[in-house]
Amino acid sequence: MTPANARISKDRVLGCVLAGGQSRRMGGGDKTLIDLNGKSMLEIILDRLNPQVSQIVLNANGDPERFAQFRLPVEPDPIGGFAGPLAGVLAGLDHARRNLPHVSHVVSVAGDTPFYPANLVDRFLEAAPGDKPVIALASSSDKLHPVFGLWPVALYNDLHDWLSTGQSGKVLAFVDRHDSIEVGFELDQATGLDPFFNTNRPDDLETARNAASLLSS
Repeated sequence: MTPANARISKDRVLGCVLAGGQSRRMGGGDKTLIDLNGKSMLEIILDRLNPQVSQIVLNANGDPERFAQFRLPVEPDPIGGFAGPLAGVLAGLDHARRNLPHVSHVVSVAGDTPFYPANLVDRFLEAAPGDKPVIALASSSDKLHPVFGLWPVALYNDLHDWLSTGQSGKVLAFVDRHDSIEVGFELDQATGLDPFFNTNRPDDLETARNAASLLSS
């Protein structure tokens, strides 16, 4: 039995980039592949995530070949009908369950939020207990960011049943069924942005490109 004070180790954590959205506010297409000053948004996201986890999977629907350059497994939503980010979380949990038996947790990262904290996973693992399944969610400026979470693989069956029976695709509706904790993050000192700034609309691209320039200078 795992001691109550035991921490979850990084080698038991799978990173899952949620790139399966429809990007309606950006006009459609894969916004995670949009160029930000010479690098795609996804490249920047992966550069941040690679040092934080042992392995990474992409959650995306459609032809996986468009992500071939990244040489990562691509998992579509296991539940049809665009069930939102929870379907992407389920894809990550399912990938771990089928292929990575040593993995106990999945960290979800939004595919349109390139400047999220470089210590995201460390902070989650510091806060989450190692002896029971607890969901950890990120927050900043008194706002919760439920797409950024630490998800125990042990919750796979419950999440699968929840989505399969047409329950709410809203992340917090599912989270409220389980023990959860909130992990707070400060503004990014290098960019001056909230670390969970996301590029939802075309107008956000200028802000993202300016931030990318600051980080590469």
